[in-house]
Amino acid sequence: MPNTLAQRQKMLTFAGVLLAMFLGALDQTIVSTALPRIVDELNGLERFTWVATAYLVASTALVPIYGKLADMYSRRKIEVTAVIIFLIGSMLCGLAGEFGPLPLIGDGMNQLVIFRAVQGLGGAGLFAMAFIIIADLFPPAERGRYQGFTGAVFGTSSVLGPFLGGFLTDHGSNLIPGVEGWRLVFYVNLPLGLLALWFILTQMPALRPRSQPKPFDYLSAVLLMLGLVPLVMALQLNKAVYGWSSPFTLGLLAVAVTSLVAFVFRSLRHENPILDFSLFKNPVFRTANAALFLLGGAFLGIIIFEPLFMVNVLGASATRAGVSLIPLSMGVVAGSLLAGQMVSRFGHYKRWMLAGIVVLLGGLSLLATMPENVSYYQVLGYLLLCGIGLGPTMPLYTLAIQNAIEPHLLGQATSASQFFRQIGGAITASVLGAVLTFTLAQYLPAAGTPPLTPVQERVIGEGPDLPVATNGAAASPLMRAAFSKAISRVYLVNILLVSGAFLMTLFVPELPLRKSNAEAPPPTE
Repeated sequence: MPNTLAQRQKMLTFAGVLLAMFLGALDQTIVSTALPRIVDELNGLERFTWVATAYLVASTALVPIYGKLADMYSRRKIEVTAVIIFLIGSMLCGLAGEFGPLPLIGDGMNQLVIFRAVQGLGGAGLFAMAFIIIADLFPPAERGRYQGFTGAVFGTSSVLGPFLGGFLTDHGSNLIPGVEGWRLVFYVNLPLGLLALWFILTQMPALRPRSQPKPFDYLSAVLLMLGLVPLVMALQLNKAVYGWSSPFTLGLLAVAVTSLVAFVFRSLRHENPILDFSLFKNPVFRTANAALFLLGGAFLGIIIFEPLFMVNVLGASATRAGVSLIPLSMGVVAGSLLAGQMVSRFGHYKRWMLAGIVVLLGGLSLLATMPENVSYYQVLGYLLLCGIGLGPTMPLYTLAIQNAIEPHLLGQATSASQFFRQIGGAITASVLGAVLTFTLAQYLPAAGTPPLTPVQERVIGEGPDLPVATNGAAASPLMRAAFSKAISRVYLVNILLVSGAFLMTLFVPELPLRKSNAEAPPPTE
């Protein structure tokens, strides 16, 4: 059992899991700076958005399935499988177009899109399994300090990814002659992934389920995929081409709703559902996931719209706008680590969750009221404050959920928290993008601003199809005023969403943190 493992074995397993998680988090940002070069070399400008969409769709849709599999089979086998799939996908992405068009697949750009989906299939497991395995290794009373490192991983990767991607793209061919630099953006995963695989294979215990697994419900898995894939695609589509009222978008949403409704009915009747809906009777699971759904868009809302403010209002270059996000990431790292340590030391998680949201609301209020002449460094301070507030949301909501559910449902409950954060972020970011587009249309009617696709912009790192200043050039006074008002309105809506998360958190019951991984205490309404 995990509780009987030597501390050294636990820490080496923990290191391997964090390293694998780091790869998945890094891959969400490292590709963004390489995409312009990739598109140029593979002649795929019209398909560049699908490079990000393929990864995001696969990594979001598979999270609940990984959670269910973790409750049925050895956690080590599931983790190893996820890492291997991710590494195979990384290698194939690096080889995309190397040998010309392939039968049934097509040219290099088509290959890259398909292979990014393979990467996403593995990436989903790297995220979901990290929290599940950490929960197996450490009881709730100790888990906070270790889960705090997961927030540090996300924060570090968000800073390192764009820098490393740009460096390898520009200078990688000098490191390995004959290999295009952008291919190293994918190949860099191989040595790091093999190191993580070594830690997991040599140090991680099997972590088998506590009971004999029942047959896997393949029909539910198909229905879930048929629901989530078109849903995420509908959110990702460029609304300048496929608006919300277009037949294609509506068709995707209709398929998604129909499939998800069928999935719910199937799950309620099956003896071994992928997601046990009895979990929603648990007040901690219910309220914490509602808060995570709303908070999922807070982080995305900041990293999407703050660079737009920097470029179009302050006239900063794209490089300076990207660098400005470093304080946000530093704050996330600091807040996550601090909250995890405090919870493990004093045993209360709810106060730190609420305190984090209060700090986040303070930072968002400052961002929402920024004048057009605010200084660059003032904005950095506001972003640092937001990051500190967001930090505790990374580990503590998951910890609260894990502490409140029975161990045999640990995988499902943990993956559900990751899923609600991801899907909430995608939906919320789309809403905030619509607010921005609507406001800009009010103040720049002659510009004909098309709808924004914020989730694509987050993943790809490309600006939306809007009138923007480039290379630090000063925008016109009318454009500066319009973007200032629009982004202020976006942050005001974000404040409302985060306030909703605060209210949900108030209703999260605080249970004593268990000192072992035995059965959970029954939650009270």
